[in-house]
Amino acid sequence: MSSNADQTLPPAVTEAIATTPQAPRVTAAVAIYRQLHAAILRNDLAPGTALQDKVLSAEFSVSRTPVREALIRLAEDGLVDIFPQSGTFVSRIKADAIPEVLDIRQALECLAVKRATASAHPTDIARLDKILARQSILAEAGDMMPFHDADELFHETIGLIAERPGLWTLVKQVKAQIDRTRMLTLPAPGRMAQVVAEHRAIRDAIAAGDAASAQTAMTVHLHRVIPDLARLRGEFPAYFT
Repeated sequence: MSSNADQTLPPAVTEAIATTPQAPRVTAAVAIYRQLHAAILRNDLAPGTALQDKVLSAEFSVSRTPVREALIRLAEDGLVDIFPQSGTFVSRIKADAIPEVLDIRQALECLAVKRATASAHPTDIARLDKILARQSILAEAGDMMPFHDADELFHETIGLIAERPGLWTLVKQVKAQIDRTRMLTLPAPGRMAQVVAEHRAIRDAIAAGDAASAQTAMTVHLHRVIPDLARLRGEFPAYFT
C-alpha cells in the first residue's frame, strides 16, 4: 500500500477504524470502502448516483489512490459500476438475482439454526433475548438503522451459538442486494414489529430444542424479508435493473 493510502484521516473516516490497541491497522482505502459500502446498503447513496474520485478525495481528505482502490472493491462486490470514459456509478439492484440469493441465504441460515438448536445453552438464549429486547424498543421508536444493525446481530449470534461463525460471513458476502432492497421495506407500518415476532419464533424454537420448528421459523422469516419485490420495482423503478 502506498503512503498516500496510509495518510492521516479526518474524523468522518476514523469512526470506521477500530481503536482498540489489539485491532489491526486499517488503511484509508479500507476505511473509505467500509463507509461507502454502508452508505450504498442503506441507500443513502441511491442507485445511479455518480461517484467521482476527485470529489470523494476531497471529502475524505485523501489522494485519489485509496478512493480508487475502494471503488474497485465495491465494483467487485457488485455495488458499483465503473464505465471507462463515462464514470463510476452506484449500481442498480439486480432484481433477477434476489431469488437465488434468498435460496443461498436460506440454506446457510437453516443449517446454522439447526446446529444452534442442538448446542444452545441458557446463556445463549439470554443473548438472543437481549437482542430481541433492543429490537422491540427500536421498532417502537421507528429507529430503522439501529434496528437493522440489531437484526444483523441476531442472525450473527445464531451462527456463533452454532459454533459456525463462517456461515454468517458467507451470508453477508452474498446478501448485499437483499439488504439494499430490504431497506426499502422497513419503513412500512408494522414491518419492524413483524420482524421482531419472526425473530422471537426462531428464538423460542431454539430454546425448546426443536430443530424442525427452528428451521421452519427461519424459512418463514427469510421468505418475508422482501414481501413484494414486484411492488418495490414499481415504486422505485430507478433503483432496479
